[in-house]
Amino acid sequence: MATRLGLGLPQNKQYDLGRDVPDVARTAERIGYESLWVYERLLVPEPARQGLYGVEGLPWPDSYRGVAEPLVTLTLAAAATERARLGTSVLVAPLHVPFQLAKALATLDAVSGGRVLAGLGTGWSHDEYAAASVRPFEERGQVLDELIEVCRAVWGPDPVSYEGRVTTVNPSVVGPKPARPIPILLAAGSAKARRRLVDHADGWLPVGMGGPEVLAAQWKELQELAAERGRTEPIQTVLRANPRYRAGGYAGTDRQPFHGSVDQIVEDLVAHAEVGLDEILIDLQHDLRDAQELKDLAAEVYEKARAAGI
Repeated sequence: MATRLGLGLPQNKQYDLGRDVPDVARTAERIGYESLWVYERLLVPEPARQGLYGVEGLPWPDSYRGVAEPLVTLTLAAAATERARLGTSVLVAPLHVPFQLAKALATLDAVSGGRVLAGLGTGWSHDEYAAASVRPFEERGQVLDELIEVCRAVWGPDPVSYEGRVTTVNPSVVGPKPARPIPILLAAGSAKARRRLVDHADGWLPVGMGGPEVLAAQWKELQELAAERGRTEPIQTVLRANPRYRAGGYAGTDRQPFHGSVDQIVEDLVAHAEVGLDEILIDLQHDLRDAQELKDLAAEVYEKARAAGI
C-alpha cells in the first residue's frame, strides 16, 4: 500500500490567507494529496529570551512572524474541499481551554463530514504559555492529559460529565458531536510522552529531522513500548517533513533531511517512506514567495514522489 501524502496549508505572512488557503486546498486535493495540515505559533517574542525549540542561541525563523490561527485556517480549507482530511501538526494543546478546544474540533469534524485529525503537542515556548495564560508551562503534561480526557468526554454521549484540575463539566448536553470519533495523535518526544501516546492516543506525529535511521529506531521503540503495555490497537503514524526548497539543491554529505532540490526532497521522502509509516505531511510553505509557487512545487513533488514508488 502506497504511503499517503499530505500538504501543509499556507499560514505564513507572505500569503493572502482568505484567498490562498482555499485555493491551495482545492489544488492540493485535485493533485492527489489526501490530507491538509496546519501548525500553531502564537507569537515571536522580541527580544527572544529563549532560543527556537528551547535551544539556547538558535534564532526564531522569520516565517514565524504572523502565523495564521490553525483552526480558522482549517475551516477555510474544509469549506473548499470534499475529501481531504484536515489535520493539526500540531496544536499546542495546553495553550487552549480544554472544553472550548474540544467543542471547536467537534464542530469542525461535524461540518466537514468526519475529516479532522487532532494532532496535539505540549510546545516549548515560555512566552506563548505566558500569553495564553491557561496554566503554567511546568504543568503542560498534566494539562495535555486532562485535555485528552475532556475531548473524549465532550465527543462522547450526552450527558457529558467531567471533573478535573482545570475543567469541570456538570452533567450537560454538548453538541454538535463529531461525525465519528476524532483520532488524537501526539508528537511524543519524551519517554513520558510516549507512554501517554501508547495508553491514551490513536497515533504518532514524528518530525523527520534526524534521518530515516533515527525515525526507524524511534518507531521500533514505540512499537515495543506498545507491546509491553498491552496495546492491541494499531498506532496511526504521520511523519512531518519540513522541506527547505532550493532549486539548485545542496552538495555534500552533510545535507539535512528534506533540504534541497525537488529530486533531493523526493529522495528523502522515499527513504523515510521505507520505514513503513502510514503518511507523510510535506510542509513546503516556508521559503516560497506566494501561493502559485507553493502550488507548482507541491504538484512537482507529488508527481515525482509517486513516480518514485511512494
